[in-house]
Amino acid sequence: MKMDFESLKEKFEKENVCLVAVSKTHHPKEIKKIYNKGQFHFGENKVQELMTKVDLLPNDIRWHMIGHLQSNKVKEIVPFVHLIHSLDRFSLAKEIQKQAKRYQRKISVLLQIKIAEEDSKHGIEPEKIEEFMNQFLERNYDQIKIKGVMGMATFTKDEEKIKEEFQLLDRIFHRLKENYFSDDDRFTIKSYGMSSDYEIALDHGSNMVRIGTLIFGERNY
Repeated sequence: MKMDFESLKEKFEKENVCLVAVSKTHHPKEIKKIYNKGQFHFGENKVQELMTKVDLLPNDIRWHMIGHLQSNKVKEIVPFVHLIHSLDRFSLAKEIQKQAKRYQRKISVLLQIKIAEEDSKHGIEPEKIEEFMNQFLERNYDQIKIKGVMGMATFTKDEEKIKEEFQLLDRIFHRLKENYFSDDDRFTIKSYGMSSDYEIALDHGSNMVRIGTLIFGERNY
């Protein structure tokens, strides 16, 4: 069910939350309508679809890659991507580093943490996050800027389950901040919450939400 976009945007602005409008499956004309209402952050989860839209839309849009990212697709988005939400393995980090050097860009990323039980959800296992960070620092990926964490809750109507998963991600963020990013004022992003659970996410520390259905309506397959 769609909501009035201006009301939604105003709500998030009041709470100092970054709204990423998830535009996957939607036509550039629909995206432009939302852009014209002052929305600059848009999220896509497939590189191939994103590449069909980039040149048709204003170049001040801040594109977010929110889906699972294949290493062989990195080179296509590195020249312009604003934020990659789904760093979850070293093979991907290695390729981002390589392509970022090639294009002389610093690439901002979020660590995707697996907080849901579903096998279909990707991410670093919570108990392996310190091991990941230690190795990441050892490898000196100087073109990659880790800005925070991202996670997706289990798809369920059990709100207590969703709360527990978002609370876990909030704790992981603060642990990482304390142990690895205490002097880095760019490590600030907690990206969790979508159309179905964003209110729970906001109650548990999220400051970036990815909203599609409430803005664009049902996906246009």
